[in-house]
Amino acid sequence: MMEREEKVLDIVLESLISRCQEIKKSLISFLYRLENDYQKLDWPAFLDNFALISGQINNMMKILKNEKTPPLRNRILLPLLLAPDRDEDLATLTEGRVVAFNHEMVPDYLRTKLEPEIEAIEAKLSAKAMQINPETGSKHITSVNKIANHILELIKNIKEDWESESSQRTSIPVTSSIQDTNTILAAIYLGKGLKPVPTMVPKPGPAPGVAMGPQGPNQTGPRPPGMGKAPSAIKTNIKSASQNNPYNR
Repeated sequence: MMEREEKVLDIVLESLISRCQEIKKSLISFLYRLENDYQKLDWPAFLDNFALISGQINNMMKILKNEKTPPLRNRILLPLLLAPDRDEDLATLTEGRVVAFNHEMVPDYLRTKLEPEIEAIEAKLSAKAMQINPETGSKHITSVNKIANHILELIKNIKEDWESESSQRTSIPVTSSIQDTNTILAAIYLGKGLKPVPTMVPKPGPAPGVAMGPQGPNQTGPRPPGMGKAPSAIKTNIKSASQNNPYNR
């Protein structure tokens, strides 16, 4: 019977140690983020870390409250050896927090009650709480619950508004087309899909400033310097015809 209880106790202790290590890792990670990544840490991430740690603590408490778990309060932990010298194995096991298990460290690590100063403060607060009238206490409780419910209602309304805005943002119709955009860019930069502009071919005809005569083009514009008047064949023919006319006599 004793051997069975010892085995169950060993299993429970191993499970508790593993749960404590998980809680420790979560706390270290959360503290590191608070010290180094506090600018990027938003409120939902903050709540997620708290929820993770709270869930791990609840799992550990379930092990302690399990019916198969032997009552640990019936166990007594006593130091087998006290030494003022440094113990390397103890320092490694406690990650440097406890380097020697001496008369100064034992009362702090093996105590089952709070420190006297903390006990005095707790007793004072308990006595002050007992002096409050039950009716006054119930009024305070009602007022605190009312404030808490009001805050929860505000948070709920803000959450609903935010979710409705998010749903509206996702339902906005698409007013652009990637295919049309690529077509426009290809037309602008590469000229793809554009029709060529027809070039106007001039019709053959006289050059500006030149008139067509019976014997070829005559220049009607200003003559270049150094060129005389060209003899007129028409005038010469008319003059010779007038000399041979018999009616001139």
